[in-house]
Amino acid sequence: MAWVWLIVGGLFEVGFTTCLRNVDGFRHIGWTLGFLAAVSLSMLLLEVASRSIPMGTAYAVWTGVGALGTVLIGIFFYGEAATPLRLLLIFGAVACIAGLKLTAGH
Repeated sequence: MAWVWLIVGGLFEVGFTTCLRNVDGFRHIGWTLGFLAAVSLSMLLLEVASRSIPMGTAYAVWTGVGALGTVLIGIFFYGEAATPLRLLLIFGAVACIAGLKLTAGH
């Protein structure tokens, strides 16, 4: 179950980075509240997951999920570049996250 909490925490990281993009100096209260809620839940779930998963592995996976999700949000919703090299690097990051998951018990 810890891995589920970790992945969900990473998804909340995507939420807080997306909100952060829109807070406009914390002047937009809705985006600011969304940011605060998402960052709080994300950190909470990282802490819960790290009770069972080594912290180095948990942190790497959490940030990886957040980074990958944020890149994809940028591509699909904000018109950021989706070049072949960028997509290859995203695939490499996913492979590294999967490798950490597969070797966590060793």
